[in-house]
Amino acid sequence: MNKVVRRFRSLPIRSRLALLVAAAVAFAVAAVSVTCWFIVKEKLYDEVNGDLKASTRMAVDANDADTLISNCTQTPSTQTGINGFGPRARTMYYEIIKADGTPCVADNSAGLVKVTDSDKQVAKNPTPGRGTIRTGTDSKGNAVQVLTMPLMVSNGDPRNRALVEGYAVVIATPLKATQSTLNDLALVLLLVSGIGVVGAGAAGLWVARAGLRPVDKLTDAVEHVARTEDLSIRIPVEEDSEDEIARLSRSFNSMTASLASSRELQQQLIADAGHELRTPLTSLRTNIELLTRSEETGRPIPPADRKALLASVTAQMTELAALIGDLQTLSRSDAGQPADRVEVVALQDTVEAALRRARLRGPELTITTDLQPWFVRAEPQALERAIVNILDNAVKFSPEGGVIDVVLKGGELTVRDHGPGIPSEELPHVFDRFWRSPSARALPGSGLGLSIVARTVQQAGGEISLRPAQGGGTVATVRLPGAATAPPEAV
Repeated sequence: MNKVVRRFRSLPIRSRLALLVAAAVAFAVAAVSVTCWFIVKEKLYDEVNGDLKASTRMAVDANDADTLISNCTQTPSTQTGINGFGPRARTMYYEIIKADGTPCVADNSAGLVKVTDSDKQVAKNPTPGRGTIRTGTDSKGNAVQVLTMPLMVSNGDPRNRALVEGYAVVIATPLKATQSTLNDLALVLLLVSGIGVVGAGAAGLWVARAGLRPVDKLTDAVEHVARTEDLSIRIPVEEDSEDEIARLSRSFNSMTASLASSRELQQQLIADAGHELRTPLTSLRTNIELLTRSEETGRPIPPADRKALLASVTAQMTELAALIGDLQTLSRSDAGQPADRVEVVALQDTVEAALRRARLRGPELTITTDLQPWFVRAEPQALERAIVNILDNAVKFSPEGGVIDVVLKGGELTVRDHGPGIPSEELPHVFDRFWRSPSARALPGSGLGLSIVARTVQQAGGEISLRPAQGGGTVATVRLPGAATAPPEAV
């Protein structure tokens, strides 16, 4: 059985569908055919039984009773005819039996019916109007339908019949024609069922091929992608179609589009990272070569120049380390994997920690704060780094002695500086990776800060925007979902 199941599962899906359809139709046709055959058989046998019961309505005349009984004492081969049943063609069986089973055959009987115990029982215990119907055989082995009834005789008046104790009437009809009809019907049903099963198998195979044609196209597309890595391929889908194949095709198209976008972003990230890394690496190599040449030639670099050179190397190493950290953060965000576990964070405390770092970087600036409690679900370190990046931008572009206003109210954090502001044509690009305003390219930074901020805020379910401030400067707004009070599990 397990071997059959394994072989069935190894077949192509269209073959399995065709076999399943053929099996289902075969079962249905077989059930209908068998039911039809038994219904017809029941009807035919009912007609035969009706004819037999009609024959028992003919009574034996009382004047023939003595002759009848005396004849039953003789052997069947020497019996004289019994005429009480009236004229009949020799297609029916007529006989009288005694309680011990001795038969008396009428002269117009088609033959002798084999007597059974049920027939003897009717003769022994006769009950008016009650008898037995059975299928039996005659003396030659031919199948017959047999009706056995108590013997009733009349004295010239069929309405006045008397029961004769110890005798029974046996009337039978051959079943050859009935059985032939049933055999012909079985053959016809078998042929029709076979044709139906074969047709159902062919129809099932055709339906399977037609229904799985989109799956074949999808398979070809997947194999093409695996072979060529061409993610631009798309499967045509009817817009109003909502079946499983259409949904699968849409999912495949969406998957390839996402993969293509991911590949494009990856290539762009590699290209941008290579571009950004080239400048500090080139500067580092130049400075190191100067130091090496000084050592090899024995020409010492003046102390002031040497100190400046080493400070430049240190700054560029710091810039490289920051750039690598930013790239790691972005790659982790792209994969949907937070650096740490998400938990309930008091946003006002996170902003305070970020403000302490911002004040160290801009000691000459005035930072005003108005922070109200707000609790959010986020990754603490990533959220603090995002806020630090926002404050760093405000510090970087604020004039000396300028003011930065930081307000947290109702889950909305705003950071306003009084710097030169961002031109309206540059606002759509501020959150792009490695994008830097032409006016800020001389300042330190990799152009990844706001991109990291946007990713962190989006992962926390919030949104961020930048807009020009009235009177000059820029307003950065961060909206995060949360509550003014900490949830019970965070207390």
